[in-house]
Amino acid sequence: MCMEHKITCQCGRSSVGFQFRDQVLPAEAVSSLYCPKCSGDVPFEPQTMLNDNGWIIAFDMEVVRLMKQGLHTNEPTPEYLFDEGYCTWTGMSPTDSEDSIRERSEIIKRAKVDPQQYLHDLKAWGMQRGERLAAEGWRKARDGNSVSA
Repeated sequence: MCMEHKITCQCGRSSVGFQFRDQVLPAEAVSSLYCPKCSGDVPFEPQTMLNDNGWIIAFDMEVVRLMKQGLHTNEPTPEYLFDEGYCTWTGMSPTDSEDSIRERSEIIKRAKVDPQQYLHDLKAWGMQRGERLAAEGWRKARDGNSVSA
């Protein structure tokens, strides 16, 4: 089971959904979030940070270490936390939840008009969307990491 939390970036322009796999980590495991607009001047620290396509997640590794008994590793890294779903975007990118709802709503309008075409379009959209997100460089799409609840 995953619990979703909204976290706002440091400049306040963006608030994104995070999922925490099995509720092992609290939301406080994220010490800071930087969107592409506020991440430019942030000194990147690979021991505590993960960069996903210009978004930087800074982890409070003290909190992570205190909770590591629920993790399946003795040496948690930012990459491990993100890729294994212990602290990751809700969806494939920070804005994926909203983007997918908007994109899917256009396709859903066709369901009553032409159900066969609707099913075809929905399947094609899902495949093309994953390919597009991977091409854009999103970590979960690119690496095939689709950890879900």
